[in-house]
Amino acid sequence: MVMKVPAEARVDLEAIAGNVGMLRERARGAEIMAMVKAEAYGHGLAEAAGAALRGGATWLGVAKLAEALRLRDAGFTVRTLSCLGVPGEPYEQAVARDIDLTVGALWLLEEVVRAAESAGRAARIHLKADTGMSRGGARGSDWEELVDAALKAEASGRVRVVGVMSHLACADEPGHPAIAAQVGAFTEMVEYAEHTGARLEVRHLSNSAGALTLPQARFDLVRPGIALYGLTPVPALGGFGLRPAMTMVADAALVKRAPAGSGVSYGHTYRTTRETTLAVVPVGYGDGIPRHGSNLLEVFAGGARRTIAGRVCMDQFVIDLGDDALSAGEEIILFGPGDRGEPTAQEWADALGTISYEIVTRIGSRVPRAYPGGAL
Repeated sequence: MVMKVPAEARVDLEAIAGNVGMLRERARGAEIMAMVKAEAYGHGLAEAAGAALRGGATWLGVAKLAEALRLRDAGFTVRTLSCLGVPGEPYEQAVARDIDLTVGALWLLEEVVRAAESAGRAARIHLKADTGMSRGGARGSDWEELVDAALKAEASGRVRVVGVMSHLACADEPGHPAIAAQVGAFTEMVEYAEHTGARLEVRHLSNSAGALTLPQARFDLVRPGIALYGLTPVPALGGFGLRPAMTMVADAALVKRAPAGSGVSYGHTYRTTRETTLAVVPVGYGDGIPRHGSNLLEVFAGGARRTIAGRVCMDQFVIDLGDDALSAGEEIILFGPGDRGEPTAQEWADALGTISYEIVTRIGSRVPRAYPGGAL
């Protein structure tokens, strides 16, 4: 028997595949590394990875090694890069299971070399250059030291330096001076590595925004993340023809009339101004609905948009329907592509002063993911 769930996040895998296809056209000449970190931005790790590969991606990328190992467990053998290293992680497993590793510091290179010795095979590494984001990677004399040490390890057979990478800090801000500065720095740091003896397979710098808007930053490989899932990385420039893949829905749990002057939810931050109909929606901040969306975010119910009435609770929130009809069990759309008049994740983000990435990735594990078209 299939158990009825009060809410679910429906993921259109065809949309993900189509978004990858569009990115391939846009970034023609560069391979696509589909970034499926953070449970594929909340869309489902394995399912989204399969859809992205079907759309034409040739690499998969994750933030954490555990995510890469899960992809291997799920049967994905395609080139996969783990981007974030922490001391003491099971790098021997990564090497043994053919996972590419990002190396931006000498301590990490040393751990990877030891892991390769234990695994009995060379580790594939991408050297991380800090081109101006001041987050991961090496710069200046540290970059030169890292490159030199990596090439010595390569000469000993412990590693294979297959790539140089960095990350754009301001690609979502068209015309920001940091963009040109980072592209220039990256070019110089790649040249240093190559002149020192690196035989690189790939050079990669661009995220979604770079892939879509910066031809000069595409190099051999681009690493789109949010664009795969149909959300724009540069809202000021529009949607780029992307199709949002996630639709968040919930069934009304309770519908009832309330008299004028009724306080609604914790703190009574909302009061009814007349007799009205209230509906309880069975998701809350425990499911990833932002509490600071109280009295602010809109949902689509009973054929119209409704603003959340009162504070978002851990497991539920309330909407005010006025005199419109709604039945318990009737579907409410929290956000989606916007086809039926519902808000989009971008609209929620704009209302909250955040980014769409946060809206979709924060939807918790208590909300099952559904794939109406089936797995690709």
